[in-house]
Amino acid sequence: MFSPYYAWARQRGPADPENHCALNVALYGERARRWAMTERGRGAIRRDESSFDIGPSSLSWNGRELSIEISEVSVPWPLPLRGKVRVVPTALNEVAFTLDSEGRHRWQPIAPCCRVAVDFDHPDLHWRGDGYFDINHGDAPLERDFQSWQWSRAATRTGTVISYDTVARAGADKSIALHVDPDAKLERIAPLVDTPLRKTLWRVDRSARADAETSVRVVSTLEDAPFYARSHLAARIHGEDVAMMHESLSLDRFQMPIVQAMLPFRMPRREGWRGRG
Repeated sequence: MFSPYYAWARQRGPADPENHCALNVALYGERARRWAMTERGRGAIRRDESSFDIGPSSLSWNGRELSIEISEVSVPWPLPLRGKVRVVPTALNEVAFTLDSEGRHRWQPIAPCCRVAVDFDHPDLHWRGDGYFDINHGDAPLERDFQSWQWSRAATRTGTVISYDTVARAGADKSIALHVDPDAKLERIAPLVDTPLRKTLWRVDRSARADAETSVRVVSTLEDAPFYARSHLAARIHGEDVAMMHESLSLDRFQMPIVQAMLPFRMPRREGWRGRG
């Protein structure tokens, strides 16, 4: 949905989304920090009800776990990025939420609580821990209906707490606050207190929700782009100190021509794929 090639194609009329597919991989850490997001055309994808191949990478679901086979090349330095990620949900959530007053955009935290295993050969990296899996999908470009959003997710002793705040171009803004236990029992809760955070180096606004009269600290800014930031925060939620994953998105920034012109440097495009090798 952040593809500049898809945006340019839509300027000429209806565009085929299956001609603009990519697997985005971002690794952060002291030992390795790599990014890959290569877009591929329709001729490079294959899919059915349980698998989705994008060039040399693939995703498959066997009814119990999602397996992601990664074979990409990072940018801006062309380094191999090869490995496997296994996502095992403790339970699945079938409830989707509309994000706008017209019902054009939907969000579904499919697996709010997961066990995740990461095993990479290039770079040599292995990790086990807590994870999360969700989807956004819709019937209109995001930038048409939203100015921005703030999203966060924190694992707690009793499950997962998610906050999602959208700023609409027309109609009402929306705040969604959820608690999901490990069995996927989903409960809407009152939104926590919104706390302003320092802006990123690109001057993207950030804010996060936590308990009243407590501080929220930016531990690290993992991704700092002209229109998007991914951050690791420390906060207190329902009296518990938690590590929080957070994202800020400025769609006003995203649709600026200069930002669209910069995106291909982080998102190259390859037209075809002849098979695994």
